Amino acid sequence: MSEWMSLETPSGRIRAWLAKPHVPPRGALVVVQEIFGVNRHIRAVCTTFAEHGYVAMAPALFDHFEHDVQLDYDPDGVQRGRELVERLGFPRALEDIHAAAAQLQEYGKVGVVGYCWGGTAAYLANTRLSLPAVSYYGARTVPFLDEQLDAPMMFHFGEHDPSIPQADVELHRQRHPEADVHVYPAGHGFNCDQRGDFHRPSAELALDRTLGLFHRALRPAY
Repeated sequence: MSEWMSLETPSGRIRAWLAKPHVPPRGALVVVQEIFGVNRHIRAVCTTFAEHGYVAMAPALFDHFEHDVQLDYDPDGVQRGRELVERLGFPRALEDIHAAAAQLQEYGKVGVVGYCWGGTAAYLANTRLSLPAVSYYGARTVPFLDEQLDAPMMFHFGEHDPSIPQADVELHRQRHPEADVHVYPAGHGFNCDQRGDFHRPSAELALDRTLGLFHRALRPAY
């Protein structure tokens, strides 16, 4: 089952896309959008995680100032998306992630997975909210790498991503040797089938590894 729902945050009420599994959930995930909003790709990501047994919620972070933002993967979409995330900022995004995680606690332990800009937000949800997290090609994480991880963490990067040099990937390894850092023969956005850089083998392997981390991190204590 998938539907839009309402989410109360410290900055006001926003919408969130919610996908539930057809079996008893093994935990829950906050899915953090790219700069393009909660579009078809992000909703499909939620469905995929639901198919693997997780309740998945993607807060519509841009709802704070514009309703139903779903941008295209083109230069106009990139420009508009960058404007919106600069206006939003990471502190307010983390408030929304925290609100979503609190609402999801009824389904068990909660993790965070984010894509592109959301990949950096997912990392910060680990260091600042103590949530297990997976970051897909987060290009804005380097300035925050001195923050300490407070839960299991995994990073996915494309070897041919022009926005994340391999030197930056190595910085992730150096600053966080306790994290899992994976590099794939792909470019930026390789998980998204709406992008030119979509690379199915890399996306499938990254998903397997992501599910492995959440299976370990969100497993009930009993």
